[in-house]
Amino acid sequence: MKELDITANREKLSDVLSFVDAELEQLGCSMRIQTAIDVAVEEIFVNISSYAYDSEGGVATIRMEVTDNPISIIISFIDGGTPYDPLAKPDPDRKIPVRERKKGGLGIYMVKKSMDNISYEYKDGKNILTIKKLIH
Repeated sequence: MKELDITANREKLSDVLSFVDAELEQLGCSMRIQTAIDVAVEEIFVNISSYAYDSEGGVATIRMEVTDNPISIIISFIDGGTPYDPLAKPDPDRKIPVRERKKGGLGIYMVKKSMDNISYEYKDGKNILTIKKLIH
């Protein structure tokens, strides 16, 4: 298991992606899967950076774990910000034209559709959002 503690700030996104991509490259992950994971990581980290903390900010922990049989990567995003379950919100109605939809929710919907599993829990004062993607 590898872990990165980082300031929850959009300016740190490239550091988060570098941390994740180093592991994916070591696993021989295809570019298609790596891109899907990068999009999910960006969406989740930017949401934490934008909404989890007040103006004083805070820290996010990115925890990665690789499992065998089948080979998959599990990435957990942990923050001590305001409790929020992004999975509790209903998926956007894609039949409604984009201009008429309520703002928000599309990014996490894309994460749900592109990952093999996504879960949320609030434990010990921490938001924990976990994504899983099969690598091979």
